[in-house]
Amino acid sequence: MLDIIQLLPDSVANQIAAGEVVQRPASAVKELIENSIDSGADKIQLILKDAGKALIQVIDNGCGMSVTDTRMCFERHATSKIRKADDLFAIRTMGFRGEAMASIAAIAQVELRTRRHTDELGTCIKIEGSEIISQEPVSSPAGTSTSVKNLFYNTPARRNFLKGNPVEMRHIIDEFQRVSLANPGIFFSLHHEGNELFHLTPGSLKQRIVHLFGNAYNQKLVPVEEETSIINLKGFIGKPEFAKKTRGEQFFFVNNRFIKDPYLNHAVLTAYQELLPDDSYPLYVLFIDIDPAKIDINVHPTKTEIKYQDEKSIYAIIRSAVKRSLGRYNITPSLDFDQETGFSNMITPKSPEDIVPPQISFNPNFNPFKTEEKNERELPFLRNFEQKERSKNWGSLYEIVENPAYTQHQMAMPEENISESIQKPAEKQIFQLHNRFLISQIKSGFMLIDQQAAHERILYERFLQQLESRQGASQQSLFPQTVSLSPSDFELVKELLPDIRALGFQVREFGRNTLVVEGIPADISSSISEAEVLEHLMEGFKNNMSALKLDKRDNLARTLARNSSIKAGTQLSQEERNSLIDELFACDSPNISLQGKPIILTFTLEELLQKFEK
Repeated sequence: MLDIIQLLPDSVANQIAAGEVVQRPASAVKELIENSIDSGADKIQLILKDAGKALIQVIDNGCGMSVTDTRMCFERHATSKIRKADDLFAIRTMGFRGEAMASIAAIAQVELRTRRHTDELGTCIKIEGSEIISQEPVSSPAGTSTSVKNLFYNTPARRNFLKGNPVEMRHIIDEFQRVSLANPGIFFSLHHEGNELFHLTPGSLKQRIVHLFGNAYNQKLVPVEEETSIINLKGFIGKPEFAKKTRGEQFFFVNNRFIKDPYLNHAVLTAYQELLPDDSYPLYVLFIDIDPAKIDINVHPTKTEIKYQDEKSIYAIIRSAVKRSLGRYNITPSLDFDQETGFSNMITPKSPEDIVPPQISFNPNFNPFKTEEKNERELPFLRNFEQKERSKNWGSLYEIVENPAYTQHQMAMPEENISESIQKPAEKQIFQLHNRFLISQIKSGFMLIDQQAAHERILYERFLQQLESRQGASQQSLFPQTVSLSPSDFELVKELLPDIRALGFQVREFGRNTLVVEGIPADISSSISEAEVLEHLMEGFKNNMSALKLDKRDNLARTLARNSSIKAGTQLSQEERNSLIDELFACDSPNISLQGKPIILTFTLEELLQKFEK
């Protein structure tokens, strides 16, 4: 078999050069796995240590490489995928630039073992910082094993910018999920620190989705399939009732390559119009098969953006296909009046002879007026007795419950001020407008307060204090609940677990990608389950993390405050209104909401008079 890896001419290399460097372990994982897929492998193993910082090893059973190809693959712009610039418009492979292996070898210690199926011996090559240390024939199984050790060992500044292991593992799992979703017919496994996180056997796309995200997804999926002269569309979408607050489970693949396209994402969301609230996002895994000549994939270093010749037609096809699938498989309920469980079939027919008339008995001597006369004689006694009982403890209505702090404070006050302090709460009247705003009278006019924004501010500052003191109050659950998370979310929770516990959650790990929730913060309403509280916290945290770039603790406090606050439309008692306003003015920033908008608006009497004088 001839060598297949060749250097590209400068004229071609200059047209496709991405200038991209390996930013984190997930970048190296993506490139190595895609090389294994291009080699024709049907079994790929990924082994990690220290979240890829110490070791990234990818083992496949692909076609392998010759001795010359083993050396050539580390040259920049050396590839077997294309030969000339026109080949860019007929690409079906994952890689084509020939930059990945050279970039990885420049910042790590790389050992590559490979053997073609027709060769008796394989080749082992070792490279450190782009310098070849050794190359020798070895005995190895057919396929390729690439080990990347000590990533960024010679660029410590870039290594210092890497996040903690849970964060880097989330990025690796995201890349692993995308590649494994695009290739359900290939066996994949992922091991980290000796533990197997994924074991994905070959199967259908639906089976791969269930294996990746959990058995619960088996009931959430709706198939989509559409064949046109422009594109062929297939895949699955999620039922509206299972939509989440985050965008994490949304996948578009063009010719089996994962892409990010807000325009096509808008087509899917438009199909869900009036089925989802504005802040919810459905699951979808959609594959677009299109002629490579009608797209350009060489527009972004990461190859996650694509240009189309007929973008509007593709938008319309996706929108109509998703809408049709929702109507066909899920949304419109049907009423069948001919079913066997109809009301007419619930009545057992009988012949007239078998029908027995109901028997009614009564007392002809009953006289209700006679009883009433008897009761009239007894009424004065009863009335006197009830009146005595009701007035027996009348004095307790005016008694003040003894409170040591209150009594001590009262003794220190002059006698004339005691009556004022007793009457003061009664004078403080807070009114609620449309179950959304609170109105409080002040000397110059009145204040209008947004009750939801006010409660969010109160909880936010309270949760921040708990995160600092690590002493959040907790309410124990009667029955602990288990929460199954995706592997990526599970790694996120592991990273946040100390801070989550500081807020008052009682959470512990319970097997693979599963948590047990035994308690939640005391400030959270018990109207929703403990599992939902934790899931909403994670979804809100991820949203803020991608949109606002907040500090970890600030993000947690902000998310939990928004999820736990009193919502607009909630009716409050007078005591709750007073308490809310007192706690608001005890905050460090009572005037500004978490969104940076005002919580309190003040209206003066002069402003009101001007309105009436017009």
